[in-house]
Amino acid sequence: MVSQFISSHDKRLLGDLKFGFPEETHAIGRLDDQSEGLLLLTTDKRVTRLIFLDKQPHEREYLVMVQNVVHLQTLERLREGIPIKIKNGETYIAVPKAVEVVVDPLAIYPFANDHRQQYPHTWLKIRLTEGKHRQVRKMVMAVRHRCLRLVRLSISGILLGNLAPGEVEELGQKEFYQLLGIQNPD
Repeated sequence: MVSQFISSHDKRLLGDLKFGFPEETHAIGRLDDQSEGLLLLTTDKRVTRLIFLDKQPHEREYLVMVQNVVHLQTLERLREGIPIKIKNGETYIAVPKAVEVVVDPLAIYPFANDHRQQYPHTWLKIRLTEGKHRQVRKMVMAVRHRCLRLVRLSISGILLGNLAPGEVEELGQKEFYQLLGIQNPD
């Protein structure tokens, strides 16, 4: 599924979910079609600006399954910052807030079962305050670990929790703004 309502490609869309989305609903911070997890939707166009252009950075946390075993030296490289290519071929140093190995991914995300777990792999939890295009995938690839699975667990104080894939939970505006740590501009 792609995190949009209209596409010229033949893919599942947000509108295919069994939920009556109001007109002008849009995603805040997209997920690519190979990723999963928390996706925020709103009809309030100001929210994207308040989250991504605010002086106060908003954290995002990801559960990431990577190919092969990640050694301590590689964890340290990730923690120190990894140069990745962004728009126009520019190099950007992606410095996460935290990177840790996750021993029991099912304790964090009940849908973390994966048939590839029979092969050497490592689950990581990566917390960022920025969100460059495919940043997590580029970071782990830069240290020679292919991203096999990527799940967004949270954006600021809004947590994925036990929400099943395709499930929708509606929040009131006051709670939404409070959990995101942004001031309601009204």
